[in-house]
Amino acid sequence: MADIVGAGGIDGLARVTKVLTALEAERAELIQQLRSQRLASWDEIGQACGMTRQGASRRWSQEAQATSFGDAAAAYQQGRPPYPASAVDWLVPANEHGLQDFGGRAASRNRVPEAVSAAQRTRVLDLGAGTGKLSRLLVDRGFEVTAVEPLAEMREQLAASVPQAVVLDGTAEQIPVADGSFDVVVVAQAWHWFDAAKALREAARVLVPGGTLGLVWNVRDQSEPWVAELDRILHQHGPQVMDTHPDLGAPFEQAERLEVRWEHQLTRADLLAMVASRSYVITLPETERTELLNQVTELLDSHLDLRGRKHLTMPYLTHCTRARLSEAGES
Repeated sequence: MADIVGAGGIDGLARVTKVLTALEAERAELIQQLRSQRLASWDEIGQACGMTRQGASRRWSQEAQATSFGDAAAAYQQGRPPYPASAVDWLVPANEHGLQDFGGRAASRNRVPEAVSAAQRTRVLDLGAGTGKLSRLLVDRGFEVTAVEPLAEMREQLAASVPQAVVLDGTAEQIPVADGSFDVVVVAQAWHWFDAAKALREAARVLVPGGTLGLVWNVRDQSEPWVAELDRILHQHGPQVMDTHPDLGAPFEQAERLEVRWEHQLTRADLLAMVASRSYVITLPETERTELLNQVTELLDSHLDLRGRKHLTMPYLTHCTRARLSEAGES
């Protein structure tokens, strides 16, 4: 330690900080490994780090959860809902940046005329794209879609389900594309995992001046009693807190919001896959995860609105935010 501190002063402080930062990164990586492989509980991790279970969980669980989806990519693809058409059309209007048919009318939502060249098509970046739930809907509308996703297992599912999209390995904080490459950046069910300040700067960098940033979340509608009971079961180990109405700020302006109420049809197996794909379920110890899934199965078997039904209707509220990059571009 004396070798690191040296003669002290600001240079010594800088050297100590560098070493501590490297050690903290090593500790976070080790904790992520222990949790992803379910080798240790938060109680054990807290004890090893000299803190309580709650302290350890608060400090490292979000990072562990954010990178946990690769362990359940197939369940994610099966169980997660799509996004309602009206929300997608609001986030990325079909006539955005000149996508018009030859009569001057907006191009069809379902099919872009074959005569529309690639140069005329809206360039959309799906950031934190997961298995491509939103990318699929964007491709179907004829947009030129690039999907950026950091987890290899998710990218594999994405490439298989949306072969028309360009799929890249990358993060919201370091997007692997050139400046001014896109007309629209969209983020579905992922902005709450990002370092918002860094992601905002990167989104501004890759957008053309006047381009659009759109965020969307599907949230289960707890006004339905059985859904409220389902969420009680899911969050018994701690509530999931995410801001679905974030303030974006400069260099983005003209922020708008939309809420869409809709219903998703799914099977019992789909619902169980949806539960299994939740980050806070994936990262539970095996015994707790099994018990939680058993409780969901018991709900399906016993609730008056659910028992005996092979097909279910899940009510959702979809929260959308969109804002435009100032014409001056990245500040």
